Amino acid sequence: MKQRVKTAVVILNWNGKSFLKKFLPSVTESLTEDTELWVADNGSSDDSLDFLKSSYPDVKTLVLPENYGFAGGYNKALAQIDAEYYLLLNSDIEVDRGWLKPLVGFMDANADYHACQPKLLAYNDPELFEYAGASGGHLDYLGFPFCRGRVFSVTEKDSGQYDDISDVFWATGAALMVRSSVYHKLGGLDELFFAHMEEIDLCWRIWTNGGKISVVPQSVVYHVGGGSLPRQSSRKTYLNFRNNHYLIYKNYPKELQRKIFRKRFIFDFIAAVKFALGGHLSDFFAVFRARRHFKQNKSQLVHSGATELPQIIYKHSIVRDFYLKGKKKYSDLDLS
Repeated sequence: MKQRVKTAVVILNWNGKSFLKKFLPSVTESLTEDTELWVADNGSSDDSLDFLKSSYPDVKTLVLPENYGFAGGYNKALAQIDAEYYLLLNSDIEVDRGWLKPLVGFMDANADYHACQPKLLAYNDPELFEYAGASGGHLDYLGFPFCRGRVFSVTEKDSGQYDDISDVFWATGAALMVRSSVYHKLGGLDELFFAHMEEIDLCWRIWTNGGKISVVPQSVVYHVGGGSLPRQSSRKTYLNFRNNHYLIYKNYPKELQRKIFRKRFIFDFIAAVKFALGGHLSDFFAVFRARRHFKQNKSQLVHSGATELPQIIYKHSIVRDFYLKGKKKYSDLDLS
């Protein structure tokens, strides 16, 4: 009988041959004896699979018949992989040779932590934190995400200021280590999200169910970002606004939701007007399409059962802090 592997590094690929060709070497060179590398192909139409077969015949592959999105693709892939820890890794990431050891060591030593992430730096400018995860993610009480090292569009220069192992509200899906038992117990990623913020939803459910999440900055990876959708994309705008409402509806205590959604309507309207004034009409319409589809689909969402907010949620408005008070860095925030 095959012995269960400690860690499965799983890359979800969708038409990403160029990323696989560029970044797989660093991943394969970093693997330890108790680690398996898997590539799950999410219905690619390029020649990714032919490339893997010819250039990396020892890499384990799973072939999905269509593109199920980030959430569905990982759920279907991880249902077929047996490991103690899953490490969900984007295809557009370069890793340091020793990146795995700090993550595995942290999880082995801290059973009450159910997930963690490495420090993400920008591949194209390694002095800067990377937008998608930086040195760990947080959430304000209105549901707006930000990071240690990135608040909205402002990414800080990494000078070691966030190199401490620290509790975070969410770990980035670009490089997410999670206990397999927890992943399956909580039902994995919510496939209604398709892509964007599904990892924040999973992390919120982890906190609601008594787990903790941390960043382990002694592990470093370098992320290109925007591999599937460019940051300046109306499709991304749509998914971010729709899924952010999904996030709140699923995880906020029910008796507090009406008040929060009233406030969010104001912020969404302001964002839409800002898009319009900037000439981004497709983003303007994406905001309202997202709100409409949220209302149409919310009956399909399953509430987490939360009766209170996790203490780690930021008690202030990150929008007000950033735009009105000029607090552009994580270290500027009132974290007390």
